[in-house]
Amino acid sequence: MLPGRGRNGHAARLSRILGTRTAWTAAGDGEFFCPGCGGDRNYQRLTGQRRFTLLGLPVLPRGETGPVVECAACRRHFGTDVLDHPTTTRFSAMLRDAVHTVALAVLAAGGAGSRTALEAAVLAVRAAGFDDCTEEQLAALVEALEADTGRITGEPCGAGLAIELHEALDPLAPHLAGAGRESILLQGARIALADGPYTPAERDVLATVGAALTICSDDVTRLLAEAARTPS
Repeated sequence: MLPGRGRNGHAARLSRILGTRTAWTAAGDGEFFCPGCGGDRNYQRLTGQRRFTLLGLPVLPRGETGPVVECAACRRHFGTDVLDHPTTTRFSAMLRDAVHTVALAVLAAGGAGSRTALEAAVLAVRAAGFDDCTEEQLAALVEALEADTGRITGEPCGAGLAIELHEALDPLAPHLAGAGRESILLQGARIALADGPYTPAERDVLATVGAALTICSDDVTRLLAEAARTPS
C-alpha cells in the first residue's frame, strides 16, 4: 500500500483539514502552589472558547471550556481546585499560627503561672517561626485571651476558646499528614506536662485540639498517654 493510503492516511488528511482549537482568555491571576513545579508560582486563570477549524482557520463555535489554571513557569494547565491548596508561604503562616494558638490555649488552661510551662511554650512557638516570642508576651496574650473569651484560668475549654482553636486548626488540618497533625497535638501535650501531670482543664483543651485536627478521640487518648510516659 502506498504511503498516505488507507484509513490512517485518510484520517491524517482529514485532521489537517478539519479540527478544533481553543482560544484562551485570561480571567484573573495570582500565586499558587504548582503541582507540576512543586513550589509557589504565579498563575493565570483562563477561560476557553472552542471552535471548529477549517484548514486551520476557526469557523464555528463549539462551546466553552475551562476554566483552568495555567502555571506561568511550566505552562501546564490544572483544574481550579489546585487553588484550594495553600502556597508554601501561606502554609507556613498557617502552621505557625496554629502552634501559637495551641500554646496559648494550653497555657490558659492552667500553665500561664508556671515558669516551666511558659518556657516550653516559648520553645514550641519559636520553633514554629515566631523567633522573637518571649514568656512575657505569651503571659500577656493569655490574659488578653481570657478577657476576650470571658474565661478564667483552670476552667474547661469553653465556647470562646474552642472557636479560637477551630479557626486556627480547621483550615490547616486537611493539608497535614497524620504525623503532622499528631505533632501539633503533642507540642500542646508537652507544654501541659512541663509543670506536672495533665489537669482536667488541660485534657479538655487538648481534646478540643485533637478534634479540630480531625484526630479521633481514641488516638488523642493514646497520644496523650504516650506523651505522659515519655521523659521530657
